[in-house]
Amino acid sequence: MILVVAEQRAGALNRASWEAVACAQQLAAGEPIAVLVAGGGDAARQLAEAGVGEVLALEDAALASYTPDAQVAAVAGAVSQTTPSVVVMAHTYQARDYAPRLAARLRVPLVADVIGVKGSGSGATFLRPMFQGKLVAEVAPQGGPAIVTCQIGAFRADAVVKGAAAAVRTLRVTLDAASRQTVEPPFQEARQAVDLGQAERIVAVGRGIKAQDQIPVAEKLAAAMGAEIAASRPICDNGWLPMDRQVGSSGQTVAPKLYVALGISGAIQHLVGMKGARTIVAINKDPDAPIFEVADYGIVGDLFDIVPAMTAEIEKQSH
Repeated sequence: MILVVAEQRAGALNRASWEAVACAQQLAAGEPIAVLVAGGGDAARQLAEAGVGEVLALEDAALASYTPDAQVAAVAGAVSQTTPSVVVMAHTYQARDYAPRLAARLRVPLVADVIGVKGSGSGATFLRPMFQGKLVAEVAPQGGPAIVTCQIGAFRADAVVKGAAAAVRTLRVTLDAASRQTVEPPFQEARQAVDLGQAERIVAVGRGIKAQDQIPVAEKLAAAMGAEIAASRPICDNGWLPMDRQVGSSGQTVAPKLYVALGISGAIQHLVGMKGARTIVAINKDPDAPIFEVADYGIVGDLFDIVPAMTAEIEKQSH
């Protein structure tokens, strides 16, 4: 059995949990899947209605707000009761916080930031990037069950195979009465901050935009498309756009339905953050720019000629 650990807050499933389910289905190859969710409630019902496997709900007052101690104890207890061959979760900030502790507690291997799977079940090997994506390692964990975290965007949520609705089964686990952490209100990002990982359409700008006062050219296209604006690292380093708009190995990892790259050459540090996009459109003056190697559609030309024409056409079609 493959155990997926879903993530939720206030009853809302993290979108990346569906990507973890997609990874598990690829890994299972017919083996049963169970999805574990701490707190149960609406998130458990949503998973059950989707029919992605048996849904296991961990309901305890200590799990109402996330703390590493409670999460590790709860998931460790669930693993001991279900004896899965592999434990899969999305590589979110929360997973990064507690997954290493969970692996240490269970004395099992941890394979983090996985981008691909070869084989199935306990005999599978996992692909993960190294050296900022310059190399890909093939990892065969020994001893189990291995804990696997999936890179955001590496597995597509829309690839999840859904079936008949399933019942929700409640798991009882023993949690320590005392926790080393004191729960504080969840961190709230600045008002202008954006979670690009949730965006379905993104328009990203690179050095080809030339100057900060040219950013509105891209922003107008994004507005016409109903897209979020993003950037490569040099743009954010120069302060032309906020750091929360950066895509890449040192920024956000995204997997939108449409990614439009304007004047982005395609350095590996940027590609590792956006290569999970379903459709990639690149506009660049350099016909040899690496971005064209991953683009589904490429336009060689001056973005200052092409982008305004695109914006005007989209606006005309929307009226």
